[in-house]
Amino acid sequence: MKIDSHQHFWQYDPEDYPWMQGEKMDPIRRDFGPAELRAEQAKVGLTGSVAVQARQKLAESEWLLTLAEQADSPVRGVVGWVDLRGPELESQLEVLSENRYFVGVRHVVHDEPEDEFMLQTGFLRGLGQLHRYGLTYDLLLFPRHLPVAVKVVERFPEQPFVLDHLAKPFIREGIVSPWYRELAWLAKFPNVYCKVSGMVTEAAWRDWRPRDFRPYLDIVFDAFGEDRLMFGSDWPVCLLAADYEQVTGLVTDYLERFDESVQAKVMGGNAVRFYRLPAA
Repeated sequence: MKIDSHQHFWQYDPEDYPWMQGEKMDPIRRDFGPAELRAEQAKVGLTGSVAVQARQKLAESEWLLTLAEQADSPVRGVVGWVDLRGPELESQLEVLSENRYFVGVRHVVHDEPEDEFMLQTGFLRGLGQLHRYGLTYDLLLFPRHLPVAVKVVERFPEQPFVLDHLAKPFIREGIVSPWYRELAWLAKFPNVYCKVSGMVTEAAWRDWRPRDFRPYLDIVFDAFGEDRLMFGSDWPVCLLAADYEQVTGLVTDYLERFDESVQAKVMGGNAVRFYRLPAA
């Protein structure tokens, strides 16, 4: 399977998505569903996706699973949200993990006011529950959170983690330090993967050039290697800065320097293995 490891769906409501404020967000302030994604994927030869939470509500996790179960859905897995600090976590994980499409959990850590949010006792306790249910965890961070992520990951050597969006480096400003050193530190843990995703919205929207991303791609490929990287579009958020074909092309063009076996891993094989995605 050729997999987009990171995309979103939503039924737009300004109260549910307060971060979509201002005129610049107009391209994504509408509904996005599986049929539209399927059409976009057909243009670039992708055959499935991992739908990732965009709201911190259990109801959204359940809704994403209903989308995955629809006939002809492109969704092969769902990374949802549960309150890892909540008293009902275990019972919620038991129910959710019974669905073959529920593959992982994410929390919007980079929006939390405390940089060391993940080191809270309750959050760590919840993270420690995921492995027994065969679930992964997506790390949504800013560069300043990378040292905290290292402390978290080293506590859970058996837990599969994946870093979303390269930890959102400062591509617009062309800054790589200290991000690249801290990224390499996190990459030393073999249970941590990385999504090659979210780059265009960290660049100058609608004014970027493919060369803007080359230093960041070089660094992340050197840090994680061919077996722990996976392509993700971050659609429809990417539409703020590029269309689906452009986002996919940035990665596939970069991959042309590698053997076909490497391309196959990054464009689907690693995501299938990491998330243990079911067949179509």
